[in-house]
Amino acid sequence: MTTKAIFLDFYGTVVHEDDEIIPLICQKIKETSSEDCTIQEIGQYWWTSFSKMFQESYGENFDTQRNLGRMSLCKTIEFFKSKCMADEIILEQFEHWQKPDIYEDSLSFLKSCELPIYIISNIDTSDVMAAIRFHELKVTGVITSEDVRSYKPRSEIFAEALRRYEYKNTEVLHVGDSLTSDVVGSQAMGIRAVWINRMNKMKPEHIEPDYIIKKLSELEGII
Repeated sequence: MTTKAIFLDFYGTVVHEDDEIIPLICQKIKETSSEDCTIQEIGQYWWTSFSKMFQESYGENFDTQRNLGRMSLCKTIEFFKSKCMADEIILEQFEHWQKPDIYEDSLSFLKSCELPIYIISNIDTSDVMAAIRFHELKVTGVITSEDVRSYKPRSEIFAEALRRYEYKNTEVLHVGDSLTSDVVGSQAMGIRAVWINRMNKMKPEHIEPDYIIKKLSELEGII
């Protein structure tokens, strides 16, 4: 099966996720909270609140990642009776999205890959584009959740990428670090899914990527 293009997730795949930023924000909430709580409990509550908003955000109800993050953080601050201001402490996360660290293998892969590469990202357009400019990356195209008003694993972003760039689902590979958003989402569209497992996570039995890699340079053997 000939691969004509690569659909590539961005955060967690090409650049680092914000995993180191989240605990710092939760620590600030803990320090000003009147509740007896841990950083882990705060982080879990924030993630649960965000996830619920995220899953309901599509079509007419779509909202950006920045707004969803801010609203879920406000709810978290209120729940733990903290004196923090969401608009202030979330800036660290927003700054990370625009200037994330990049994996070394990403730079070499993007420079050497001869196939067209399209970034398919759930993060807001302005943040993804800022990060691409920051690292001076060259890609063929970029599609974000804002373009289609929905998030992976929903089908809209994959369908728009196929339509806009004129590929059949059998002609592309989608590469991403999220089993749910990237693997399940792309496979539902008949697109072969490559799970990049940089963190050596355990794979659940009910999800089966077409390929599993630990770094982007391993794609050369698949392509």
